[in-house]
Amino acid sequence: MAKTAITPTRADDYPEWYQQVIKAADLAEVSPVRGCMVIKPWGWSIWENMQRVLDGMFKATGHENAYFPLFIPLSFLQKEADHVEGFAKECAVVTHHRLKPGADGKLQPDPAAQLDEPLIVRPTSETIIGAMYAKWVESYRDLPILINQWANVVRWELRTRLFLRTAEFLWQEGHTAHATAEEAREETMKMLGVYADFAQDFMAMPVIKGEKTAGERFPGAVDTYSIEAMMQDRKALQAGTSHFLGQNFAKAQEIKFADKDGQQQYAWTTSWGVSTRLVGALLMTHSDDDGLVLPPRLAPKHIVLLPIYRNDEEKSQVIPYVDSLKKELEAQDYVDGKVRVMVDDRDIRGGEKNWYHIKRGVPLRAEIGPKDIAKNAVFLARRDSGEKKGVDRTELVSSIGQRLKEIQDGLFTKALKLREDNTRTIDKLGDFLAWFTPQSEDKPEIHGGFANCHFTEGPEVDELLKKHKVTIRCIPLDQPAEMGTCIFTGKPSARRAVFGKAY
Repeated sequence: MAKTAITPTRADDYPEWYQQVIKAADLAEVSPVRGCMVIKPWGWSIWENMQRVLDGMFKATGHENAYFPLFIPLSFLQKEADHVEGFAKECAVVTHHRLKPGADGKLQPDPAAQLDEPLIVRPTSETIIGAMYAKWVESYRDLPILINQWANVVRWELRTRLFLRTAEFLWQEGHTAHATAEEAREETMKMLGVYADFAQDFMAMPVIKGEKTAGERFPGAVDTYSIEAMMQDRKALQAGTSHFLGQNFAKAQEIKFADKDGQQQYAWTTSWGVSTRLVGALLMTHSDDDGLVLPPRLAPKHIVLLPIYRNDEEKSQVIPYVDSLKKELEAQDYVDGKVRVMVDDRDIRGGEKNWYHIKRGVPLRAEIGPKDIAKNAVFLARRDSGEKKGVDRTELVSSIGQRLKEIQDGLFTKALKLREDNTRTIDKLGDFLAWFTPQSEDKPEIHGGFANCHFTEGPEVDELLKKHKVTIRCIPLDQPAEMGTCIFTGKPSARRAVFGKAY
């Protein structure tokens, strides 16, 4: 067997492979605070690139950034019944504002400093933002309000996994208020489209846009929509959500306005968000048994230049060549800006240095030594395909953008093929159960991918799906109308849904 940088491999133990890729790429690590993570510079650079792109997309669609409090009064959460029920089990609660030494000398909450009303560390911000919108909105002329915030949130998860599910995570949450239901629905779908475009064009991750079933809706929403992606272990990952909240939160928070006829109306609101979970999605969509693989549009660096020399004389020849090549490459355009170049001149062995950047997913590596300089060339390696060959310097500079485009497009094509090869249209319950039954007890993660099935909602369906650890991911928006029969109940069905095991 070929030796790999990551042990175990994806085939041997996918969950542990995921953790080891994070470690090898130096993306993040577990923090001293249970369930939380420290995002390290390389991982943060990826998230920064995601933020930069998404922030530009939000602003291009008319949104502005603002910031709202981390703490939410308990009474705010209680105003929307479905909302409080949905988040109650995950809330971190602040009850005191001061510590004092106890009898044993250890710090403890001061009983005299108990808050009159407990504060919730925000699990999401609909209620606190709604309270502010109620102050800002008086007339239809004050609408729409189109605001996004970049923030951290806390949901007290018991079983955590870096990036995918942590007690504290980073995200953006958009919150908008509108004069009509039509405007709010248009906003909901527009932002779902923004997320899908970002996932496919920048992450090179194909997604399915769809509506969530009633049982999977965001607490308090009228309708919830999501983008769903397939990871390499054929599990689904919900990569972003957009919610049409109707007037539920407006009524709870008293967001009212006078319409053109002077009549008092409740606003129509939306919310939408993606999080650092996208870094985990990126990893699981493209990475291999040698470590991280990054799509160029989000890679912190597009190419790393690796000088090779044995003595000071060779160094005096190689370093100026590398420095001038770096400047030439950085002057080249690539889709969203200029080519991002780094030089690694650390005093470590060449093989170790190469593997360092392989594991971190840098799209291109160029080794440059005296022999390469004599030919006015570099020895170029691609991270996605592993291809290595000598390339003329002038050709590298002129073709760098096209090479990066080929890598970006190739990663999307490969991920799309994985999804297509592991998606089935299933019309019989027996075939459905076989598709999602693990192939062996030793490897319970080995099973089918997505199943497109007719369905009806009901407790008997929920119980069966729970037993087999399968969920309804979404009802695809682009599917044609098709009458059929629910494979679980035998009842008539007017639509199919995507089913899968999920993170």
